[in-house]
Parts: sequence; structure tokens; C-alpha cells
Amino acid sequence: MSRITALLVVATPDEQAKFLSGSTLADLRALAPEFRLVDPSGHTPESFARELTAFNPEVVVCGWSTLPMPATLPPRLRYVCYLTGGVRNLVTRGHLERGLMLTNWGSAISRTVAECALFHTLACLRLATRWTLMIHRDGGWRDGWEQAGSLFGRRVGIHGFGQVARAFLKLIEPFGCPVAICAPDVDEATAKAHDVTRAASLDALFADNDVIVELAPLNPVTRGIVTERHFRLIRPGGVFVNVGRAGVTDEAALLRVAREGQIAVGLDVFVDEPLPVTSGFRGLPNVSVTPHIAGPTLDRYVDATAHALRNLHAYAAGQPLEAVITPAMYDAMT
Repeated sequence: MSRITALLVVATPDEQAKFLSGSTLADLRALAPEFRLVDPSGHTPESFARELTAFNPEVVVCGWSTLPMPATLPPRLRYVCYLTGGVRNLVTRGHLERGLMLTNWGSAISRTVAECALFHTLACLRLATRWTLMIHRDGGWRDGWEQAGSLFGRRVGIHGFGQVARAFLKLIEPFGCPVAICAPDVDEATAKAHDVTRAASLDALFADNDVIVELAPLNPVTRGIVTERHFRLIRPGGVFVNVGRAGVTDEAALLRVAREGQIAVGLDVFVDEPLPVTSGFRGLPNVSVTPHIAGPTLDRYVDATAHALRNLHAYAAGQPLEAVITPAMYDAMT
């Protein structure tokens, strides 16, 4: 029998269409005898806090548009099941310290972010932007075709080793790439378990590999840790891809190096977003760009929904949850 006494779902019509289509709302209603669906669009933080307190749910399911949880939570509230990713605008560290359970979409979207990293890697190696500009804009054809390359057998270095990095490893398995990892939490046992090597340093990661994929979290330690020196360690013909956090890198330095044309660059994230019309990254033939869309494509939002439903059923059954956000994890998130 369900252990959930009251369930509140907070979602705009757009979020309902993306995450709660089909039978999902009916599945959620069946989890608790007390159920309410709230559209946060017309709420202020104060009116949302009043509605939350009045309903007094045990569990809240919510998405991007949900307003911040009030400092004083309703007495029954035990669990917030967040359908998406970053949680800092939703709850405080204090909420977690006082016992609120919180989950997000965790690794449910890792494979789609990894897929975007693979897309940029292949686009850079195959000179996709160059051919697009040459054929569509300049009337050219295959001038310099011999400069294109393949991923097969390339040495790949990954900065960071979270769920996206591990999903990326699975995607590139067929290419037979030797992989090196630079991450503080990767010891020899972890490296051996994943059939990778540990880079001796961040410098070594950039100097010794053909493709560098940036997936480190952004925190006070990593902010700006990748500098111009690192970009210049990449050998001519090498590739740098970032689908993680732009703030980990010195973006101005990356642009200077990219303009020289010796390496290819693939970017889904930028310090200033939307990317300014005057950005120097626009129009460079050796730069592949996407507009911060490495997360789930619309057809894969179902992965996040399925993950949330598994957690809700586990909670109702008194079983462990996946992707629980601890205070320590909260500190490392951006």
C-alpha cells in the first residue's frame, strides 16, 4: 500500500506536455489519496508558499518553473522529486540539512549529454562546420579534404568523471580509443574497473591526447582551471569539446587559440548565453557550436519522467532512491 499521504505536482502546461503526457498524470494520481496539480505560472513566491502550506503535501513533484521552496516547509513535506537538473534555485542547503529528501534527474539524461559530446567530437574531426560554410556560403566543395580525420583509434582525454563521462565511455567503445581521465575522485581501482588510465596531471591530459572532452563540474576549485596554456598543449589537428560548464575554462583564451586554426573546438556551453551575435566563435570554420542543448532532446524527456516514477514508487515502498542530493553534492552543483 502506498506510503504517500498527499502528492503535489507543480508544473506549467508546457512542462506537463513535456514530462507528464500520456498516462503519467494518472500514474501520479494513483500514488496518493490526496492529490493536487498546480500551475506555478501565476504564482508569486508568497502565494506559492501559501498554497504549498495549505495543501501540506508529503511529496512534491516539480520542474523548472517551480518557485523556491519557502524557508519553513509544510510539516508533512518529506520528499521533493525534481524532474530536471539544477536544484539551487529550488531548495537551500538548510532544507537538506533539516532532513528534506531531494532527487533530480540524475544519470537519466547522461547518455544524451554524452551523445552531444560525441556529436561535437565527430563534427570536429570530420570538419563539419568547414564543409557547411564552404558548400552553403562560399560555393566550394572539398578543398582540404585530407585534413579531416576519424575517431577510430584516437587517444581521448576526459576532464571529470561523473555520469556523463561514464556514458561517453560507453558510446566510444566501438572506436577503440585509449582513454585517459583527469579527475580527483578517480583512483587506480576506479580506472582499472573502467579500463582507462589516470592522467598524471591536467597538463598531461591536454598534451598527450588527440581529443579532450571537458566534463568537470564547476565549483570554486575548477572555475577557470583550464587556461590558455592547456589549450596550447593540444597538438595541431587536435580537438577540444565542452558540453559541461563553460566557466571551467578561460573562454577568451580558447577563442584566441581557436582563431589560430590549429585545433578544432566543439562547444555547447558559453560564459554568456545566448551567445552574443558579435561573438568571435560565430563563423569560425574550425568551431562546431550548439546552443546549450546537450541535455535531453524533446523525445527523451520520457527518460527523466520514468526515472522520477521509479523513485516515487520506491519512496512509496520504503526503498532506497536514486540520484539523492546530499548537502555535499549540493555544494558541488551549479
